[in-house]
Amino acid sequence: MARYRTSVGTPRPRAEVFAYLSDFSTTRDWDPGVVEAERLDDGPVALGTRFRVVARFLGRETELTYAVVDICPGELVTLRGENATVVSLDTMTFADGWTGGTVVDYEADLALKGPLRVLDPLLALAFRRVGDRALAGLRAALAIERRP
Repeated sequence: MARYRTSVGTPRPRAEVFAYLSDFSTTRDWDPGVVEAERLDDGPVALGTRFRVVARFLGRETELTYAVVDICPGELVTLRGENATVVSLDTMTFADGWTGGTVVDYEADLALKGPLRVLDPLLALAFRRVGDRALAGLRAALAIERRP
C-alpha cells in the first residue's frame, strides 16, 4: 500500500474549505494528475455521494469511482475510490487554525488489488511524487479568494 499524509493551512473559514474539498469534483482544480472529475449525483454531499475521477498515473489514464463513506460536516470526510486494479481511500479532517482559518489534514492510501499487490513498494515511490504535486496545487487553490 502507498500512503501520503500532509497538512495544509489556509486563512479560509472551515465551512468554506470543507464544502470545497468534500465535493471531490474539485480535484480537477487543484490536482494536476486529475484529467477529469465530476459528481455523479445531486444534492448536498452526504454519505454515498459519488464522483467519477480520471487520473493520469505513471503515463496512463485510469478512472475511479469514488463514494463518500464517512462524513461529519465541517470536520471529516472520507472517500473510497475503486476500479478493477486499485482501491484509494482519501480522508480529510478539518480544524480551526491557530490564528484563524483552517488546517486540513489529508491522508491518501492507495492499494493495488490481487496479484498486482507485489508492486506496492514501487507504487509507494511514485505516489509520493504525485502527492507532492497535488499538495502544491491544493495550497494554491486554498490561497485563492473565491467569490460566491
